[in-house]
Amino acid sequence: MSAFDGASDTLAAAHLRAADPVLGRAIDTIGLERIADRRADRRSDHYGTLVRAIVGQQVSAQAARAIFGRLTDRFGGRPPTPAEVLADDPEELRAAAGLSRSKVVFLRSLAEHVVDGELELERLDELDDEAVIAELVAVKGLGVWTAHMFLMFHLRRPDVLAVGDLGIRRAVKNLYGLDELPAPAALTELAEPWRPHRTLACMFLWESLGAMPA
Repeated sequence: MSAFDGASDTLAAAHLRAADPVLGRAIDTIGLERIADRRADRRSDHYGTLVRAIVGQQVSAQAARAIFGRLTDRFGGRPPTPAEVLADDPEELRAAAGLSRSKVVFLRSLAEHVVDGELELERLDELDDEAVIAELVAVKGLGVWTAHMFLMFHLRRPDVLAVGDLGIRRAVKNLYGLDELPAPAALTELAEPWRPHRTLACMFLWESLGAMPA
């Protein structure tokens, strides 16, 4: 199910307004159209998305685009296949693309999991959210935060709460007048009324800060 789907988004926003007046005021201020504009469909294949996620870790969006561009240039203008990653010399790949050594390790771990069949990418659409997270975090370099972003932005699952995201925690602190950033357990409890539309709620929280993930 898409997290952003025309009339169903309007119903989801209405649910959030009714369930949580504080969030409802943010929704009224921001507007659903603004969220939709920020969230143009950028779906690609699962493997390419995960490669991009690894490349983009802990660097700016501009740097991530540049590194990804150099990576694809090395392979004829497209992301490397898992077999190509494993066949390439790690040091040459690192130098050519401007990757850190740890990211080369992560890319090779992803490739190994795909080639060995430990990560069956074609099955991810069929799995529930928790099962997808478990599959992804088994890969070195893919943590829960990355898995949440994959679920929300790539698989477009409607009820994901990114409890570890600093932006979400900051937005909740600001909107709800908290003295400190909410812990994951407190955030989960506060967000319970948002079900089954927690992804959309997160989008509004990010947008309240002007900090939608790239």
